[in-house]
Amino acid sequence: MDLPQTISKWTLHNAQEFGAASAGKVLGRVLAEHPECKTDVKATLALIETECTRVNALDKEELAKELSAYHFEEKKEEPEEGGRKIELPGAVQGRVVTRFAPEPSGYPHIGHAKAVFLSLEGARSAGGYMRLRMDDTNPEKEKQEFADAIVSDLKWVGASWQGEITYTSDYMDKLYECADELMLKQKAYVCTCSAQEVKKGREKGEQCLCRAKFPEENVHDFRRMMAGKTAEGEAILRWAGDMKAMNTVMRDPTLFRVITAPHYRQGEKYKCWPSYDFEAPIIDSIENITHAMRSKEYELRDELYFAILRELEMRAPKLIHFSRLSISGAPVSKRLITPLIAEGKVSGYDDPRLPTLSALRRRAISPAAIRQFVLSFGLSKVESEPGWEKLLSYNRKLADASAPRRFFVPSPVRVELSGAPSRILTLKNHPQNSSMGTRSVEASSPLYIPGPDASALADGETFRLKDWCNIKLTGRREESVLQPDGSSAPSPILTCEFVSEEGEVSRKVQWASESHKMAARVLMPRDLLLPDGSYNPESLPIVWGWAEPSCASLEAHTPVQLERFGFATLDAADDKALTFIQMSD
Repeated sequence: MDLPQTISKWTLHNAQEFGAASAGKVLGRVLAEHPECKTDVKATLALIETECTRVNALDKEELAKELSAYHFEEKKEEPEEGGRKIELPGAVQGRVVTRFAPEPSGYPHIGHAKAVFLSLEGARSAGGYMRLRMDDTNPEKEKQEFADAIVSDLKWVGASWQGEITYTSDYMDKLYECADELMLKQKAYVCTCSAQEVKKGREKGEQCLCRAKFPEENVHDFRRMMAGKTAEGEAILRWAGDMKAMNTVMRDPTLFRVITAPHYRQGEKYKCWPSYDFEAPIIDSIENITHAMRSKEYELRDELYFAILRELEMRAPKLIHFSRLSISGAPVSKRLITPLIAEGKVSGYDDPRLPTLSALRRRAISPAAIRQFVLSFGLSKVESEPGWEKLLSYNRKLADASAPRRFFVPSPVRVELSGAPSRILTLKNHPQNSSMGTRSVEASSPLYIPGPDASALADGETFRLKDWCNIKLTGRREESVLQPDGSSAPSPILTCEFVSEEGEVSRKVQWASESHKMAARVLMPRDLLLPDGSYNPESLPIVWGWAEPSCASLEAHTPVQLERFGFATLDAADDKALTFIQMSD
C-alpha cells in the first residue's frame, strides 16, 4: 500500500474510533508501515493533517463507505470485566471474605479503584463478600474529610461491601493485649535507642542492648508509652527478630511508636500507635478475612505478617499480591498533590488533570469504564503506568450510545452569507437513538465556523454548513470581531453565497448563528507532570468558541459529544460563558 493510501486508511480508522481524526494519533500507525518516512516526519505529518481535515468533514455514512475499502485485522473486544476473571487461590465457594483497607490520609484515586475491584470481584467469583476497613493508626496524616471522601467515592464507583465499616483505631485495646503477649513471650521489646542507632544496628545486623531486658521491664516501659509519659522518638516497641536475616524486614522492625497528635476519631485517648506491619495481620485475622490483597511492594513483609500471627497463635489469611496502578504524567500521592494545590497549580483534589476518583467523576469518566479499565490488568504483578488513552477509550465507547450531540465552533471565524434562507432547523439529539428526541437550532446569517476549517478553505470552494445548506467562499477580509472570551481582536471575515439546499460536497463544517449562540470554553486536560516529574504549565489549555444555546440545559458531569471536536462534559455555567471539560478527543 502506498503512502497516501496508508494515510487515508488510518485517518479514516481514527475518525471512526474517536469521533474525529487526530494527526498525532495517525502518525504512529503510518510510520509503522512506512518507516522510511521517519527521515522527514514533518512532511509526513503535514500530509496527515491535510487528510484529517478532509476526513473530519465527512458524515458517518460517507466515512463508513470509504472505510469499507480497507481491511483491518479483527481486534477482540474485551468483556466488561476487562477480559480477566479474578480467581483467588484456595477459595472455598461461599466462604471467601476479602477486605479493602485504605488509610484515610488522602482522596482515593485510580490505584485504589484497582485494589477495591480486585478484592470485590475476587470475593464475588467465589460467592463471598468484601469488607471495608479504615486503616487509621497514623493520627498525623488522617482526617474525617478523607474517610468521608473514600466512602462517597467508593459508592459512586459502584463498589459495595458487607456489614458496617470498621476502623483499626477501634481495636487499639486488643492490639495492646497482643503487644503484651509478645513481650511476655520475649518476641517484642521496648527500645530506647535513637533512630540513628536503630538504623545503624539494622544495617550492621547487630542487636541493641535493649533486647536483653526482662519481659516485665518491657511491659512497664510500654505502659509509659501508652500513658504518654514517653516523648515522641524516645522509645519504640520492636519485634524480636533475627538481626542477621537476609530479609532485612525481619531485623527487629518497629511495632509501636509514640504519636501525641490527636486522632480524628479517638481524640487524645491513645498516645501509642501500631505500625501497619503489626496491626494488619491481627485485624485481618480478627475480621475473618480469608484472602488479603496487597500491592506487591509488601511481599518482603509477608514473612513478618505470618510470624506475628504464628506467635499469637491466630488464624492466618492467604496473601494475594498485585502491581500498583498509576497514570503516566498524573500524580496519585497526597505528597505530590498537596503542594500543587497549595501553589495554585491545580484547583483541588477534583482537578480534571488528576487521577483521583473525584476528578474522574467531574470529568464524566463513568464508573463502568473505571471498573473495566482497572480489572483489565488482573492480578498481574507486572508494574503498569499506562497513559490516559486506554481508560478514555473505554469511556468513549460507553458514552457514545447515550451522549447527546451538540454544535460547538472552536476558535470561530465570522461568515457573512448572502442568499441563504433563514430557518429553524430540527436536529436529532443523537444520530442513532431516536428516543433522545430533537432540539431546535436557528440558521441565519451572519454565522461562525471553526477557525481551522476557515483556514483550510480555498478561494471559490463550495462547502456545506452541516444539516443546513451548501455555500461558496467568495471573499476574505480582516477586521476587529468580538471573541467568545469577551475580547475584541482583528480576525478574518469570510463572505459567502448560498449555492443549494442539498448536493454532495467534500467538506462539511459546524456552525453557529450570530443570533443563536453562547460563549463557551473547553478545558482540555493533558499530562500534569512532564517526563522528569516537574509540573507541566501547559497541562490545561483552554479553547474558546461559540456553542448552541441548548448546551446550557445539559446535565452537568454527563457526557456530550461536541460534534467534530470530541466528547466533553458541562462543568459550570453562568451569564458569561459555559465551561466544558474535555473527556477525550
